[in-house]
Amino acid sequence: MWSLKKSVWVFHVNCGACNNCDIEIVNLLTPKFDVERFGIKLVGSPRHADALLVTGGGTRQAAVRLREVYRQTAKPCVVFCMGACACGMGIFEGGYHMAGPIDKIVKEVDPNAIIAYVPGCPPKPEAMISGVVKALAAI
Repeated sequence: MWSLKKSVWVFHVNCGACNNCDIEIVNLLTPKFDVERFGIKLVGSPRHADALLVTGGGTRQAAVRLREVYRQTAKPCVVFCMGACACGMGIFEGGYHMAGPIDKIVKEVDPNAIIAYVPGCPPKPEAMISGVVKALAAI
């Protein structure tokens, strides 16, 4: 757990987002915000990730893939729910194509999963950085 505080590698998963959150996450990687100064690095494989950065409300199609991606990550794995849709399904609540909020989908795989929420539509990059840093400090 102590290694997560210094250098967390994240894997980004889109579970049916409208792409506003995804654009803000890409914005985090630019030199303007420079999240690598906190040791946060985006990786291309869930097998290398310490955390999942999840956007979107969790469609039925994406829920199957999210469960599989979560199983592939090293444990303990922190799941960051980015945006209003990931936190509580936002405007997609009650949709026929939705499987549920991200925490419900992940808890089916691991009831003891560590989940952090960053609300907003879309959340600002400053809020995402603050949420990730605070969650990692609490571990």
